[in-house]
Amino acid sequence: MLDRFPTEVSKPRRRLPNQRWQIHLQKTDLAQKLADVTNLSSIVCQLLINRGIETPEQAQAFLEPESLNLPSPLAEFPDLAMSVELLQQAIACQSKIAICGDYDADGMTSTALLLRSLRSLGAQVDYAIPSRMHEGYGINKRIVEEFHSEGVRLILTVDNGISAFEPIARAKELGLNVIITDHHDIPQKLPPADAILNPKLIAESSPYRGVAGVGVAYILAVSLAQKLDKTKGLIQPMLALFTLGTIADLAPLSGVNRRWVKRGLKLLPKSQLPGVQALIQVAGVQATGEGVGVQGSKGVGKDKLILPVQSPVTTPKTLKPEDIGFRLGPRINAVGRIGDPLTVIELLTTDDEGLALERAMQCEQANTSRQQMCEEIEQQAIAHVEDLYATSLQQDRVLVVIQPHWHHGVIGIVASRLVERYGVPVFIGTYEDEELIRGSARGIPEFNIFAALEYCHDLLGKYGGHKAAGGFSFPASNLQKLRSRLCEFANQCLQPQHLKPLLQIDVEANFNQIHQELYQQLNSLHPCGIDNPDPVFWTPNVQVVEQQIVGKGHIKVTLSQTINGQQYQFKAIAWRWRDYYPLPARLDIAYKLRENNFNGNTSLELELIGVRLAQKQLEAQSNQLQLFYQASPKPLKTAFKHNQRQYTCGVYQNNSLTELRIKNSDGKVLVMQPGSTIGLLGTSREDALEIDLTLPQYDSIIQAAIQALSMLSTEC
Repeated sequence: MLDRFPTEVSKPRRRLPNQRWQIHLQKTDLAQKLADVTNLSSIVCQLLINRGIETPEQAQAFLEPESLNLPSPLAEFPDLAMSVELLQQAIACQSKIAICGDYDADGMTSTALLLRSLRSLGAQVDYAIPSRMHEGYGINKRIVEEFHSEGVRLILTVDNGISAFEPIARAKELGLNVIITDHHDIPQKLPPADAILNPKLIAESSPYRGVAGVGVAYILAVSLAQKLDKTKGLIQPMLALFTLGTIADLAPLSGVNRRWVKRGLKLLPKSQLPGVQALIQVAGVQATGEGVGVQGSKGVGKDKLILPVQSPVTTPKTLKPEDIGFRLGPRINAVGRIGDPLTVIELLTTDDEGLALERAMQCEQANTSRQQMCEEIEQQAIAHVEDLYATSLQQDRVLVVIQPHWHHGVIGIVASRLVERYGVPVFIGTYEDEELIRGSARGIPEFNIFAALEYCHDLLGKYGGHKAAGGFSFPASNLQKLRSRLCEFANQCLQPQHLKPLLQIDVEANFNQIHQELYQQLNSLHPCGIDNPDPVFWTPNVQVVEQQIVGKGHIKVTLSQTINGQQYQFKAIAWRWRDYYPLPARLDIAYKLRENNFNGNTSLELELIGVRLAQKQLEAQSNQLQLFYQASPKPLKTAFKHNQRQYTCGVYQNNSLTELRIKNSDGKVLVMQPGSTIGLLGTSREDALEIDLTLPQYDSIIQAAIQALSMLSTEC
């Protein structure tokens, strides 16, 4: 009995992720030379090369950050000595010190770090954090005047202040000393503070250049403790908070950040801070062994350099950056976004285990609420964009999405998701009242958010940020003018080819090259983050064996690749890809490697971050059909079995186009033309329906037909 084609015509599937793949130039010879002297695989050495590391000496400095000789921060930050002196005087005189923090993870960990350290050093210190909902980011005149009325003599900003000219000027009018510690971009006019600590004001070559706000706070606290000769018992708690804030704020993991975060990740699982332990407990984070470790520096010789060995060595339990970035950090940030930052400050400064657990549970609840809000607002924002920018996105090159009644605390997250979806800069906001709009912005590599805000400065109220992100407020009456100005700026710096999410890929790897030994070697690159991203691999022409929707719109999939007749399979997950389900049968995939520990079993899984139709397969199918047609003077026809059922197929010419036709018992014909992913299915061309040929039910039949034609062609 002849088989039938699938009775259901495939449901329309959303396009695949609209990405532009940028694959690093592969320096095969250099990677092999580096592999010969480092005991690392050539794949890992290519990853090092992609990060600008091309010599054994550079490799040693990167893989062993403790071997670096760091300059003194006092020599790098011009105002650090003055800052230490002002704090030392305030402690000696028991003058009141007040910290003005911020409500994100960087600002709250900075605030907690300085509260803990200054109190332990004998200071009289308190803090304030502006209301996200009612005041927005940064120190303001209300806070300054409130500090003054409470008898404060020294104000210390953390993770804010560099753009707060008027509030700082007011503090100076009132006779207060002010130290600004911040890491955001430098405005045209600096505030009149007594001392300003900002890595953007020091040399670009400095290893301290990339520290976040919590990094500046850490440098100040350590420098003060060293000056007072009271470092005992202080460094480890501060380093734990530094690590939390640095990773959560997406600071670059290079320079001192790489060195200190690497230490901090090892300290966090055994941290003496009750709040850190409670947070790890409620988030369900488990520390793991690092696998490959560096067994001491052997130095650089004339012939070889001994670096991390390939066999696993015993290493202490450690956290990984993703544990903070995806588990701990969001729980801290959630409170700052929709709750009271006091919760996090108490969590990170208390020595009471019971209070710490109570505050950690509040963080957990806030994060659950935050997730629900994000999902609702994201769907509303997508609907708004599809309506407002249905035909104009290529012309505007920027999204300005403003709606009432959105929670300001989560719209920054939604902005990031819109950037991922549409590949353009996003400025998103909500009405504070009828007269004021406040929002957040997220950029793409070719678009500088802070420069865009500067370009619109006359239309804005408060604003600040850096290249990748920012915050702003403006009168509602300026909305149309602001939209036009941002479009003008976007058209100056963006070309049409930029308007797709950029996916930067490190190296090609076949499934037979992915194993535990490679994964263990990847640990030598940790900690990964900004400036040292998680390695991204790609594999061409893999087959989708199984797929299903799991959880809140994730695709769980089994992938297969056949190499020299042997089949290799991996499980994979694609987070929040419901819109792209079902995936085509054959794909080129881009992914990160993850380790799954379940019921005592350890396996490697793929985290899909990009897919595209299998380029090699499309080219091969096109070439094969052309060869079939040219190989025979008459149309090539044959019968074949698929899933124990019978079909007929042939290669024909239609208006100078070669096409494959497959027929079933009902007289229905499936038509495929080379290079096209859309086919026809019907008893005639007039009544035929368009179908998606990449779906498994059609792809498998096409592959079987091509194989049957190949055998016939060989026999002929």
